[in-house]
Amino acid sequence: MNISLTPQLEELVKRKVQSGLYGSASEVMREALRLLDERDRLQAIRVEELRAEIKKGLESGEPTPLDVKAIKARGRERLSTQKRMPT
Repeated sequence: MNISLTPQLEELVKRKVQSGLYGSASEVMREALRLLDERDRLQAIRVEELRAEIKKGLESGEPTPLDVKAIKARGRERLSTQKRMPT
């Protein structure tokens, strides 16, 4: 198999081989592909976990409306309480 790399990627492969960490450009490419495969598998796991969480949320019952004014009021109350407490 032959592949074409941009000059920047070709230089990166050469530097990796010159560093002594890899014996050849093929070793560098195999490692890069292993890492790509691992990243893809991890991303697929994360997507499945996210889907499961979304499903759990959708099945958790009727949604409650968000009361922004009440949330702000509670936050302001907390801030005022913290300011009154000695540190």
